Amino acid sequence: MRLATIRVDGGTRAARIEGDRVHVLPHPDVAALLADTGDLASLASAGRPGPTLDDVGLAPVVPRPGKIVCVGHNYRTHILEMGHELPAYPTLFAKFATALVGPFDHIRLPDVSECVDWEAELALVVGSPVRRATPKEAARAIAGFTVANDVSVRDWQRRTPQWLQGKTFDATTPLGPWLVTPDEVDGAADLTISCQVDGEVKQMASTADLLFGPAELVSYLSEIVTLLPGDVVLTGTPGGVGVARRPAEFLRPGQTLTTTVEGIGTCENRCVRDGWGTGVEHTGG
Repeated sequence: MRLATIRVDGGTRAARIEGDRVHVLPHPDVAALLADTGDLASLASAGRPGPTLDDVGLAPVVPRPGKIVCVGHNYRTHILEMGHELPAYPTLFAKFATALVGPFDHIRLPDVSECVDWEAELALVVGSPVRRATPKEAARAIAGFTVANDVSVRDWQRRTPQWLQGKTFDATTPLGPWLVTPDEVDGAADLTISCQVDGEVKQMASTADLLFGPAELVSYLSEIVTLLPGDVVLTGTPGGVGVARRPAEFLRPGQTLTTTVEGIGTCENRCVRDGWGTGVEHTGG
């Protein structure tokens, strides 16, 4: 099953996507749907038939998560390219909801930096409250998976040992196009993840290279904090980031960033300089 948050009448609505058809649901977004629905299987035939994907705009699949937790140094290849040892525990940081954009919205490159980097990521969405869960319990709490790009402002990230300030600039993190339930992608155990800039492949890997898998991450996080429906976890990026290249490469205005996870979908975002428009000029499906 695929679930999305679509833009309608100045607001948003949750929707079930079947083929290219959008079935509109009564909830304002996917997070509200998850909080209200204990069994997603019951939605298999839910929703009134609506427009096609070509006729709607897609918001971030969860527009305002209560928590966005991100994981660094979680693909073995990326850890090695950055010259680090494999960590014993997940490296955690956070984002705020204002960082999110839809899967086809513009990414706004901040005018205070020329060092904005790409980081293709598999993201998971929590579907039920989870606290101090075993990995098996944590797996059951994952509503599904989506695509993200943890676009990072490297010079700000490296100003201090804490990464937050380089990771949560407004309108820099695409999330979507929809949530795909775990049964559709075998729990995201071995999916190809890729990133392209203007059609040139920069990252290509498999989620099988994750050091800490989705259920393990949810279990670990649940020891720290109660995870709630709609919370989002970005699971890390593979090798091929711009800052690790020689010479280093960074995103420029006018470029198109394409992020794909096999079996889930693609985000395609044009990069613009911050201050140019609203960041959501292109909102097609």
